[in-house]
Amino acid sequence: MNGDGQSAVSAARTGEAAAASCPADGAAASGSGGCPIALDPLSLDPLVGRLAEETEALRTAGPLTRIDLMGAEAWTVTTHAEARKLLTDTRLVKDITRWNLWRSGEVDESWPLIGMIDAGRSMFTVDGAEHRRLRVKTAQALTPRRLEAIRPVVERITGRLLDAMAARAAEAPDAPLDLKPAFAQPLPMSVVCSLMGVEPELEPRLHRLYEAFFSMLTPQDERLAVIKELDDLYAEMVRDKTASPGDDLTSALILADEGGEPLTAEEVRGNLEAMVAAGHETTVTLILCAVRALLTHPDQLRLVLDGQVGWDAVIEETLRWESPSTHLLMRFATSDIEVGDVVVGEGEGVVMSYRAIGRDRAQHGADADCFDVRRATPIRHLSFGHGPHICPGAALSRLEASVALPALFERFPALSLAVPVTEIRNRPVLTQNELESLPVRLR
Repeated sequence: MNGDGQSAVSAARTGEAAAASCPADGAAASGSGGCPIALDPLSLDPLVGRLAEETEALRTAGPLTRIDLMGAEAWTVTTHAEARKLLTDTRLVKDITRWNLWRSGEVDESWPLIGMIDAGRSMFTVDGAEHRRLRVKTAQALTPRRLEAIRPVVERITGRLLDAMAARAAEAPDAPLDLKPAFAQPLPMSVVCSLMGVEPELEPRLHRLYEAFFSMLTPQDERLAVIKELDDLYAEMVRDKTASPGDDLTSALILADEGGEPLTAEEVRGNLEAMVAAGHETTVTLILCAVRALLTHPDQLRLVLDGQVGWDAVIEETLRWESPSTHLLMRFATSDIEVGDVVVGEGEGVVMSYRAIGRDRAQHGADADCFDVRRATPIRHLSFGHGPHICPGAALSRLEASVALPALFERFPALSLAVPVTEIRNRPVLTQNELESLPVRLR
């Protein structure tokens, strides 16, 4: 608790956070100690309608700048070069007990983002030898052979969803359709559930739970209940698969026997829970942002449809330009770390602001804010991370997008936005670049 008996979260909710004396928009922030930039999706009206302004404020503040995460201060990294260095710096760890705000009690379970950091034991929350042990088990389970075997599943689910969209278009040719619930959202959830051996009947429940988990509109007591429900759901799944293994990722994690001790039930549950959360959310955003980018850049869409540019270029440019993860929480300094003329103090938190990193002009050129599938220099974005914790599901996300996008535009070549692009908003989510909806017309 802080000096007046409130947690940092309570202070943020009542407008009494430590940064209250700073300008309301946080524009005065600087990497060397100015007012922190407030990253609070609930302060943006409507929802997250000012994501571009937020990215520009972070980028102009310097490669490392102070931020206010809904009442908890930390550092964020905004440039490609510094991100590459710090993502491999062993002095930054995932262990929340190294965070000074956690040790002091200024941040506790009432903080809305605590579930993103204190998320149980998995390869996403440990480092060093333990991380390598947990990750190698996942690598054994998520093999290239298993990924290639999932391609027909992706194609089948994609075809089923497109058939349903075509049927709706036949009934109401001029009616707009929201591409998110009709296509981009159910596809990755169905794929990951098939990969894990989850019964299809559970998919709507998982949708509901993850929507509530990520939304900053969910009251914290409800979010904690959602976390408990997810924990129980995955624990039951691990018990069932342990008793009766199948040809699925859950069983493969349970049975993985190389690289040290087998995973415990808690470790299997933690790995699965984190992989589903990160995996399906990433792909939803990738598909929606790619469609929006192509529909608002018809000259580039024509290059792709004419075969002059491959879909892989579309996918990589979308990942760079609209990174699915806006801000990835969080690593903690085990000692003072000098970054240029800034020092990250021992015990302080460090966030990776991937959207700003993807727009880094030093890495991607003066036109980094432009969507360009013909970018001359090789695209070396960091949207799936870098170093030991690079996203293990990156190949699956790329596979899904490489099937979904060409199939969508082949089936509906006259696809267009049903609203002005300025009306498309993000959900109130701090960590994900998730669109609220994407209304389109199919004909």
